[in-house]
Amino acid sequence: MGTPPLFLADPLPPVGPFVLDGAEGRHAAAARRLRAGEPLLLSDGRGRVASCVVDGVNGVDGVDGGRGCVRLEVRRRWSVAQPAVRVVLAQALVKGDRGELAVELATEAGVDAVLPWRAARSVANWDTGPRGARALQRWRATAREAAKQSRRAWLPVVDEPVSTDELAQRVAGAACSVVLHESAATPLAAVPLPAAGEVLLVVGPEGGIADVELSALVGAGAVAARLGPTVLRTSTAAAVALGALGVLTQRWALPQTSGT
Repeated sequence: MGTPPLFLADPLPPVGPFVLDGAEGRHAAAARRLRAGEPLLLSDGRGRVASCVVDGVNGVDGVDGGRGCVRLEVRRRWSVAQPAVRVVLAQALVKGDRGELAVELATEAGVDAVLPWRAARSVANWDTGPRGARALQRWRATAREAAKQSRRAWLPVVDEPVSTDELAQRVAGAACSVVLHESAATPLAAVPLPAAGEVLLVVGPEGGIADVELSALVGAGAVAARLGPTVLRTSTAAAVALGALGVLTQRWALPQTSGT
């Protein structure tokens, strides 16, 4: 049997009966077509998880006005600790759906937070109006769905977009900052990584990071590094780097849990 599907419920319900309704309930009832006796997981997206069994389903196939909800029995609850080494991805804005793909893959690979970056060569330009708000909401929705798909107890936060100057300030405050760059001489495997704290991973746009930006970030304390002999697209670079960081640190060790 595979891992039970995960749905979001905030706040996480106590042990006992619970009704999952709203968008999550409709998805469980209509899209996933869960039935009585099947297991599922609930999470509040902040590290707390509950194991549940479906008692029944309402509102399927047009019943109850098409509104779906799932009656559950919450059996057990526990908490999952965040990794000691947290990875924040500063992802340059990308035109089209490649930015959402980058967020999706990074979330599945375990990123803890995403920082949209207005890089000089970013073709996409998130303004401060409705267009920019919609683009940011798409990134946040993508992270949410990818976290559910990968059964994550913690939802990665997608922050407001930052300028290069603001990103340099984040670099200065991180335990370690790495700028992925195709011309760097240092491989990622050779970068000294902390045992705990924030690792800020910077991925540039399709046009590359401008020299002045690279100088500003390195001047603030970042290390320019490359993943290997090939050049990856901006949509895939972060996920590959997160895989490497999972092996180079203790991030891929079994997570610590507590609860009953």
